[in-house]
Amino acid sequence: MNLHAIRAIYGFELARTWRTPLQSIATPVISTSLYFVVFGAAIGSRMTEIDGVAFGAFIVPGLIMLSILTESVANASFGIYMPRYNGTIYEVLSAPISYVEIVLGYVGAAATKSIILGLIILATARLFVSFEVAYPAVMLAFLVLTAVTFSLFGFIIGIWADGWEKMQLVPAMVMTPLGFLGGTFYSIEMLPPFWQKLNLLNPVVYLVSGFRWSFYGISDVAVGLSLAMTLGFMVLCLVAIAWIFHTGYRLKA
Repeated sequence: MNLHAIRAIYGFELARTWRTPLQSIATPVISTSLYFVVFGAAIGSRMTEIDGVAFGAFIVPGLIMLSILTESVANASFGIYMPRYNGTIYEVLSAPISYVEIVLGYVGAAATKSIILGLIILATARLFVSFEVAYPAVMLAFLVLTAVTFSLFGFIIGIWADGWEKMQLVPAMVMTPLGFLGGTFYSIEMLPPFWQKLNLLNPVVYLVSGFRWSFYGISDVAVGLSLAMTLGFMVLCLVAIAWIFHTGYRLKA
């Protein structure tokens, strides 16, 4: 394992975050804070509890997970798309490093950014609503697993996209709607039976449900199922990335 190569790619990608702190950190934190203000403090104070949890506290795990999903995909897709766009990807591919090391560098940096952002938003949420984390170790495990999984997914999008419009297509048209429909602001048990079953096809439901369980011990689906679905999606992403490097899809053309 070429640790120097991994460290070089990882450090270069992570340094971009510190060069643009307003865009990378401040913007998503402020955006999420507005949700806490509007839905948590303002609207939440006029709504009843959900499963014994105050509405403002109930939405905290969902909003953190929504930010993690969005930022992981955005960071990883941009990280690999830019070298393809300016042609420096060929220097990386011709270097004496393996595809595994390339993925570790790019995906590791993207996941690290998302984890840091998630922890900052978690701390920021304390300023607006009161909540407790029942299982901190499980919470961190879901945070890391989700960040890594969707950074892998973003890596795939960054390779697949052949233009800026395509790179924004999946996050805007797929990820955001699934996030809002995935139980971020409500429990799917509040829906009619038909829509409950239909919503189980939404993968974000399992992520939000498992993450919320780590806070309050409540979930819409079994925690084991949430973990299994997340791991299954990670495996699919790894298989897709292995195929991309094996075939050279959009990398060697």
